[in-house]
Amino acid sequence: MKHYTIYILVITLFVGSFSFAQQTPGSKQTKPIAIVGATAHIGNGQVIENSVIVFENGKITSVNTTNSNTSGMTIIDAKGKHVYPGFIAANSALGLVEVDAVRASDDQDEVGGMIPHVRSLIAYNTESKVVESMRPNGVLMAQVSPKGGRISGTSSIVQLDAWNWEDAAIKTDDAIHLNWPSAFSRGRWWLGEPAGLKPNKDYAEQVNEVAAFITDSKAYLKGDKKPINLPFEAMQGLYNGKQKLFVHVNDEKGITDAIHFAKDHKMEQLVIVGGAEAYKVTGLLKQNNLPVLINTPHTLPANDDQDYDLPFKLGKLLYDADVLVGIQVGNAENFQTRNLPFYAGTCAAYGMDKEEALKLITSNNAKILGIDAFVGTLEAGKDATLFISAGDALDMRTNILTRAFIQGREISLESHQTELWRRYSEKYKNQ
Repeated sequence: MKHYTIYILVITLFVGSFSFAQQTPGSKQTKPIAIVGATAHIGNGQVIENSVIVFENGKITSVNTTNSNTSGMTIIDAKGKHVYPGFIAANSALGLVEVDAVRASDDQDEVGGMIPHVRSLIAYNTESKVVESMRPNGVLMAQVSPKGGRISGTSSIVQLDAWNWEDAAIKTDDAIHLNWPSAFSRGRWWLGEPAGLKPNKDYAEQVNEVAAFITDSKAYLKGDKKPINLPFEAMQGLYNGKQKLFVHVNDEKGITDAIHFAKDHKMEQLVIVGGAEAYKVTGLLKQNNLPVLINTPHTLPANDDQDYDLPFKLGKLLYDADVLVGIQVGNAENFQTRNLPFYAGTCAAYGMDKEEALKLITSNNAKILGIDAFVGTLEAGKDATLFISAGDALDMRTNILTRAFIQGREISLESHQTELWRRYSEKYKNQ
C-alpha cells in the first residue's frame, strides 16, 4: 500500500508541475516563412499595406508588397491583421522579481551603495511566470536593470524566450545605472516636518561622493590594480565608451547637474531615465544629443503645480523638441510591464502620431539601448523578432496576438493567465 501511495504522490507532483510549467522555448527556424497580406508597421514611422514579410534562419530577408515571390515558403495568411516588431521594455525588473512580498524571489536590489560590478543578468530567471505573461501583449525583449543604492549595478538586454540567461542575452552589460541624488526632499510628517518639497541639505555631499568614487576608480584603472577592486574594475566600460551611463533623475536641476557632471568626467554615453521635468531642459538635451527614457505615462504629475496630464503628453513634448525619447517601465510594478504597448497608446491619445508613438517602444528604445543594428524595426537584415496582431497593438481592446516569433523561432503565447482563462471559460460554458 505504501508503494502505491508514493507512486500516486509522484504522479500528482509531476502533473501539477507540468500544468503550470514555463512554456518550452521555440525551436530554431528551419524553413523560410512569409507573412502575407498584413498591414506592416515597420517601427520607423512607415506603414506598408498588403505586405509580404519574409524571414529565414532567424533574419528578415525582405519586406515588400503582395507582388513578391513566395514559392517554396511556409505561408502565413495575415490578411486583415497587423504585423509589428517586438516591443522592447527598457529599464525593467523582469526576471529579477517574481513576488514582491517574497524576499527570496526578489533579486533586483543588492546590498551596497556603489556596486557597478553587480550584474543583473546573472540573476535573470527565464522560468519566471511574470516574464511569460509579457509575450501575449507583444513585449518580446527587455533591458533587465538593477535597482537601489547610488550606483545600482549593470544591466543587460534579453529576449523573452530562452532556456537560461546565457541563451536569453542579446546584449550583455550594456549600461551602468546611477540614481542621481535628489536636489529636493519631502517633509517627513512622522517627524513633524512641514509637508511639501524643501532643498536637500545633503545634495552637494551626495554628488561629491559619486564624484570621489569616479575619481578613485579612474586612478585605480591607471595604476597597477592591486589589490583588485571589483567595483572600480566594473567602471572601465564607462571610460572607454563600451558602456552607457543611465542616470535616473526627474527634476530639472538634477537633470542639468547630471549632464554637466557627465561631461566634466568625460562620460559621453549618457541616457536620462525618468526625466519628469525633461521638457524644461530640451535645449540642453538636444545640444548634447542626449536621449530620455520617460516614466510610464499612467502616473500622477511629480509636483502639485504641474498639469494633470503632463505624464500623458510628456512624450510628445520631447518629440516636438526633437529629443530622442522612449518609454521605460522602472517605476511601474513589475507585472505591469505587460502594459507597455498601452503606455505608447496613451501617448498617441495625447497628441502623438500613432506610428511615432509606436517608435517609443520599438526603434527609439532600440537606438537608446544600442541594439538598433539588429532589432527595433521590420527591415531586411534584422532579427525576425515580430508578431501578428488581430488589430491595433497599442489598443488594449484589439491587441490580440495570433502568432509571435523571436529570432525566427515561433514562440508560445500561452501563459499561466491564459491557461486559467481557458479553464474557467470551459467551466462556465458547460454550466
